[in-house]
Parts: sequence; C-alpha cells; structure tokens
Amino acid sequence: MSESALFWALAAAISGFIVFTYAAGFRRRVQRDRERKREAAHFGIDRGAAQYPFIDASKCIGCGSCVDACPEGDPLGVVGGTAVVINGLRCVGHGQCEQACPVGAIEVGLGDLKGRRDVPQVDEDHETATPGLYIAGELGGMALVKNAWRQGRRATEAIVRSLDADGALIGPTDELDLVIVGAGPSGLSAGLAAATAGLKYVVLEREASLGGSLLHYPRRKMVLTQKVELGSWGSLDKTEYSKEGLLELLARMVDETDLNIRFDSPVDTLNKKGEIFNILAGGREVRARRVLLCLGRRGTPRKLGVPGEDSSKVMYRLLDAASYQGERILIVGGGDSAIEAALGLANDDSNEVTLSYRKSKFFRIKTRNRELVDKAISAGRIRVIYNSTVEEILEDSVRLKVEGSDSRETVSDYVFVFAGGVPPVAFLRQAGVRFGGDPPVSDLGPGLA
Repeated sequence: MSESALFWALAAAISGFIVFTYAAGFRRRVQRDRERKREAAHFGIDRGAAQYPFIDASKCIGCGSCVDACPEGDPLGVVGGTAVVINGLRCVGHGQCEQACPVGAIEVGLGDLKGRRDVPQVDEDHETATPGLYIAGELGGMALVKNAWRQGRRATEAIVRSLDADGALIGPTDELDLVIVGAGPSGLSAGLAAATAGLKYVVLEREASLGGSLLHYPRRKMVLTQKVELGSWGSLDKTEYSKEGLLELLARMVDETDLNIRFDSPVDTLNKKGEIFNILAGGREVRARRVLLCLGRRGTPRKLGVPGEDSSKVMYRLLDAASYQGERILIVGGGDSAIEAALGLANDDSNEVTLSYRKSKFFRIKTRNRELVDKAISAGRIRVIYNSTVEEILEDSVRLKVEGSDSRETVSDYVFVFAGGVPPVAFLRQAGVRFGGDPPVSDLGPGLA
C-alpha cells in the first residue's frame, strides 16, 4: 500500500472512530433522556410549577445547546430529535437555555395558568381584573431576583402610563399616586421607578426590614442571580450572592436613593371605592389611585395537620443553623428549603439530621443542592427516609408512616416542616384578584362582577 493510501486509510479510521464514538454517546444520551421523560410523566413533574421553557418544535434542530446551558441540569432533554421539557418543576427561570439556542426555538415564560388556582390572572401590563390593581414578582409565578426586578419596573412604567392617560398626574391631590406592597426585589424596583417618574408613592413592608422572601432564606444561603440593572444606582454583576450580602447591597441602595419605605406596616384591608383604593396598613389608612402588590408566594406556612404539630419543638423556618449543636433534628420536606436547612444543620457534626420525604427520590431541588445533599448522605451526615409521611409528633420522637411497612418512630429534639406555603389567596380574592379556574366574570352575578 502506498504512503498516500495508508494516510487516507488512517484518516478514515480516525474519522470513523470519532463519528462512531459521538453516535454511540448521542444514542446513550437520547435513550437516557427518553427514560427520564417517561419517569417524569409518570410522576407528573413534566409540567412547570410556574415558569416554563416553551419549545417551538418546528424550529428546534435537536442540537442540545439548551440542555447543556441549563444550570439546573434536569429540566430539558432531547427526545426524538427535538428538545423537550423533562422535569418542568426544576425550571427556575434562568433563561440561559433561551440565550443558548442558535435558532431561537425556545422561550422561558409562564405555563398554562388556566387551571392554576394559586397564580393570579394579570394582563401584559401586570394589571389584575380590578382596574388599577397590579401584581409583580414572585406572586405572579416567576422566580429569580432578575425576573422580580424586571417585573416591578415594567409594572410601574405601565402604571405611569395609565395615570398619565387619566390625567391623574396633573395638579395637587391628597391621594397618593401609587402604593407598593412589599419591599422585596420587585417592590424595591417599583419604588425606584416610581421615584424616577416623580410619583407620590409609598412602599409598605410588613417586616421590620426590607428583603421580602429573601428574609426567610437560611443564613448564608447563596442566591443565584443574573446581571440586574438597578437603574441609575448601579447593577448586580455577580452570578451568586449570599443572602446577607444581597440584603446589605439592597439596604445600601435604599439609603442612598432615599426610597420612601414604611416598615412594620402589614396590610390589613384593601378595597376600592370609585377610582380610589383604601388601604389600612399598620393601623394607618392610606389612599391611592393605583396599587402594586409585590408579595411573596409563601404566605403562611402549610401545616401537616397531624397530632402534636402545635408543639414548641416544631418550626417552619430555619434562621440560625449554627445555634443548633448536639441535637436530633427531623426535617420534613423534599424541596430546596428542606435540603438547604438539612445541609446547614449537618455542618455541625454533633447534630443528627434526618430528612423525611413523601416521595421515592428528590425531584424538585436545584442541581447544586442535589450534588451537595448526595455528598452529605454518602458521608453519613444526613439520613433520608423516603416514601414517608408524619403521623404524629411526640415529645421525644416523631411517628412516621413508611410506604410498604408499619409505622416507625424516629427520635427528635426539633422538627422543621418545609411543606411549602399557602398563598394569600383569600386576601387577594377580597381585593378582586382572579385566579386560574375562576368562572368568567359574567357568571359571577351583578354583585361580584
């Protein structure tokens, strides 16, 4: 064989090996994604809880760029030559899949909310069925600081346009132009936009300090963000901030911009008479032409409804994991809040940390948390009892019902319950907010429409 023929034969062999290796790897990946898709459909996790990646199959070329770009790892896969949503519950709205797609076949937005009784109905300007009442941020369904900040600004810009169209910005009046409820990221963004537009406004915050839902995160929790422009004040440039670092930065922004925030002012009532909203907050009445609700979705903690839950050993949030030493602790739940609490408490080797989760594996947690908890479980720092539910909380233990076996007791000095929260639906309905699944306005009758 000539030297030239040998060269081409060797090149062909190398090329064939590369193609074979790629094809074999691609087939394994497709098979794995297909199996994951079947499992997700079986457990009902292939639809998003709120934000959701929409894929245009007519444009998708199945390159997998979106799969590789997603920092959560599980939401997307490639099945049948097209990108598909596999674990929709893991989508938290980063939008990096959308940016990575070379053909513009994917967009992150809210899923089908027609049957979602926990997500308020709003239009493209974030206005509810009650004219002049708006909702932005986490309550509207989209997670992440970036999304909350953007929505707060956009909703306020829409409010400015509506006030200007009504001529409400002309002339001195006793009423405020805008009341913003909540001093989390969306509320602070709205406050900045309102101040920039020259509105008469106030931000009402039920807590003694700003932060909204961030206040309820565990200490030193890392908050994932993307670059967020904070108006003329600056921007959030890092991809991760500790809870404390982000709150400190936002507090400095508030001080330097002199935002009008009234703390310790929980809203007790909200109603509308004519064109004016009447708000009773912290014992003081406020009147305004527009109201923007920037509330969290958690509302009040969801309880288990079991005997002994009113015990002083039962808590629904963890603020200072370092203060627990030498304790036997049971954590109920399988979401990110439960996992992060378990990891924080397990940092002290003197604690015995047990997780009780009602399913056979963790489905909804972020990739970072899954990796950390897997390591902690392998190292014996966290014990997990899958397929288990709490039957009764006793003085020194908790009785669990484990699927396929008899009840069992696990000793515990403290119990942390992370079963989600109950959104403030009753309050919102009283204010005229409508949710998915509500009957058409025409069906409500003249007294409620």
